[in-house]
Amino acid sequence: MNHYFLIIDIEATCCDKKTIPRHQMEIIEIGAVLLNRQTWAIDSEFQQFIKPVQNPILTEFCTNLTSITQLQVDTAPTFGEAMSNLQSWLNSFPNSDYIFCSWGNYDKTQFLQDCKFHHIPYPFGTEHRNIKIEFSEYLGVSHKFGMKQALEKLGMELKGTHHRGIDDARNIAEIYRYMHNNKR
Repeated sequence: MNHYFLIIDIEATCCDKKTIPRHQMEIIEIGAVLLNRQTWAIDSEFQQFIKPVQNPILTEFCTNLTSITQLQVDTAPTFGEAMSNLQSWLNSFPNSDYIFCSWGNYDKTQFLQDCKFHHIPYPFGTEHRNIKIEFSEYLGVSHKFGMKQALEKLGMELKGTHHRGIDDARNIAEIYRYMHNNKR
């Protein structure tokens, strides 16, 4: 049995003027929490900024959306170093199997794209849980909610800064915990 839900939320380079094509977007922050499947507590957290290489200068739109600054990414490690740091963090939990989870498929798709671009093996295995879809199924509706909308629907407050990887990962974990503790 998997001991953890590895809930990850990433932020990536972006632009509202279509100057950064989808295939050139790069991860600039990884936020991750290990949600214990027995206790439903967050046992550990990981946060890492990443230096983008294809579009190294963040757009004003990206900075305003994420609150991530140019200095934070300029002084951050490369994608390869960040993935090594993530793997070291995960390896610090002996015998901890996990299932990679995110709000929607975007995070998984972006990891696959960045891993391919940087010639790094995709680290998460084949299983992925799309909590966005699970949330709609939990409510018994076809509507797909954004994470912030889902919190509002549950009467929960968004904690931290929206569109910051670590804060969004924590909030997604809260939604998942709520769904588990309040089965319909």
